[in-house]
Amino acid sequence: MTAPAAVGIDAGGTFTDLVMVAPGGGPPHVVKRPASPDPSRALMDGLRAVGHGGVARLTYGTTVVTNALVAGAGARVALVTTRGFRDVLEIGRQQRDHLYRLDVPGRAAPAVPRALRFEVTERIDHQGRVLVPLAESEVRALADALRGAEVEAVAVCFLHAYANPVHERRAAALLGPHVRHVCLSSAVNPEFREYERSHTTCAHARVRPLVARHLGDLEAGLRAGGVRAPLELMQSNGGVASARQVVDRPLALYMSGPAAGVAAARAVIAGAGIRDAVALDMGGTSTDVCLIRDGLAESVTERRVLGQPVRLRSVAVESIGAGGGSIAWVDRAGALKVGPESAGAEPGPACYGRGGERATVTDAYVVLGVLSEAGAIGGVRLDPDLARRAIEPLAARFGMGVPEAAAGIVEIANAAMLRAIRTVSLERGVDPRALTLVAYGGAGPIHAGRLAALAGMPRALVPAYAGVFSACGCALADRRYDAVQSARVRLADDGPEAWEGPLRELEADLLARCLDDGVPPGRVVLQRSIDLRYVGQNYELEVPVAPGLDGAAVRARFLALHRLRYQYATDEPVEGVAVRAAAMVPEREARLVAPAAGAAAARSRPVFFYGTGWVEAPVHSRMGVPCGRACPGPAIVEDPWCTALVYPGQSARRDAAGLLWIEPS
Repeated sequence: MTAPAAVGIDAGGTFTDLVMVAPGGGPPHVVKRPASPDPSRALMDGLRAVGHGGVARLTYGTTVVTNALVAGAGARVALVTTRGFRDVLEIGRQQRDHLYRLDVPGRAAPAVPRALRFEVTERIDHQGRVLVPLAESEVRALADALRGAEVEAVAVCFLHAYANPVHERRAAALLGPHVRHVCLSSAVNPEFREYERSHTTCAHARVRPLVARHLGDLEAGLRAGGVRAPLELMQSNGGVASARQVVDRPLALYMSGPAAGVAAARAVIAGAGIRDAVALDMGGTSTDVCLIRDGLAESVTERRVLGQPVRLRSVAVESIGAGGGSIAWVDRAGALKVGPESAGAEPGPACYGRGGERATVTDAYVVLGVLSEAGAIGGVRLDPDLARRAIEPLAARFGMGVPEAAAGIVEIANAAMLRAIRTVSLERGVDPRALTLVAYGGAGPIHAGRLAALAGMPRALVPAYAGVFSACGCALADRRYDAVQSARVRLADDGPEAWEGPLRELEADLLARCLDDGVPPGRVVLQRSIDLRYVGQNYELEVPVAPGLDGAAVRARFLALHRLRYQYATDEPVEGVAVRAAAMVPEREARLVAPAAGAAAARSRPVFFYGTGWVEAPVHSRMGVPCGRACPGPAIVEDPWCTALVYPGQSARRDAAGLLWIEPS
């Protein structure tokens, strides 16, 4: 490649995918490797395989933050808080998520143990007024205690610091010489609600040293390998950020991988003229589902990690433990289950021949004839005898044949994914019959046609390079930064300046961050929103606003959104509790080019379909499917990175962009 190239890398739980895209060039260069415990080594192996001399941009999607938070790993953290609020992390919200369950699972341990939670005297009220000055002598006295506890990071979270950060900043100045990482709630999450803000700040402190080391090692390895392109990171919000800025905001990486796939899905459906869709990413370990409306991915501002809140802007992905490597098992009641436990990359599904013995969804594909015994996944050859041997015990237990048991495994996985699709569509007031299912990931295209039919969707779309689609998203995504600030306003009483002032401050901060990355303000697109609710409600709706709107116009937008979400709206007074701003830089020149056309293959193989049985199904290469002409099902469509399954009663067609459409015949 002679033109400057964009490289996207998705380091997943089962495979590491790398895609190099040249602006205006030919098809991308793709590399897929089994996941490695050392992500930097897998990254450099992939870069060496594609050649990195002409790389202009390098965007990396990583699970390092996800793994640390889910596993309870990361730095040893202490919490410094206002006197009397030491136990906020344990008190929480007292929500009962399992009201009618007798086997309530154990509650997750607090983010910081009580022995490492310290109180100091100070008090600021909700309007930012200092009621009790900070006792600086108490903060100084903490330095010895923190050194003795071998603390690597400190989270400072004072009451109402979102309204006035003066005490937190002074505490940071006093503790900074003694602790390398001091994290302030007023910088991490300047929003009200003490428990959520405290836990988010502690989670930030836990992963900040880890991310700093990880990215430092990664950049050093890239430089040693001769890679001069700046390192960028895929964020949970669906945009990329410079490594320098991510170190200060490590929680932005929590949904890095799923967000990359959604970014690619948005780019593909925009080119296809589609506005509303459900993106479904089924990989080896999990399935991620996200609603896209009017070309924009739905997003959330808070997620739950092990049942505890973490506030961050992220695509509104519904994740379930159903992937190609998900293990089939029998529960205590004798019911067949699939996932969430996964065989991962090592040993992997039984058909990989790496020592795995338990049946997985991928083994079911092989037994059903969907995946060819002559095929391979990421360089791993598939062994049908091992797949059959793994499923035989389950088939015997339920008194059925091995193909029937394999079809049952796939249908159970389908049922779990169907529930996720309904969660992001029907439960949000969106009719799935008006949506297109965009299926990608190594396993998503196999399920696409069946899931679209079950959900009542008119079509499924399988994009080119579906098996490495999240890596494509890393290469295609735009730069994006987000900011939030608590701001209490009454729409009926306060004028626009009540929210315009805080919004302008956020926008100025975002423009400065973009300028720090070398992006001039003229290239930045700003978006605004306000978190609104009826006075007295406990939950808010994020309502997009534009400069110059008065209170009546903002209220009208809130009522329309409330009616869409909850099917009603009232005349009750409305208040705002926070303002939000986003800065986006649509700077990506890279685009996906359709693969080269190929000849139609005149071959077939027997495939077992649920409810139908064995059928001789023709096998087509993706680019061998005639452009614009329907291929009737049952059929299999293969390319080097994924397999799509067309069920009886459906047909497949390919368009000029290389997109595969699966629709009712």
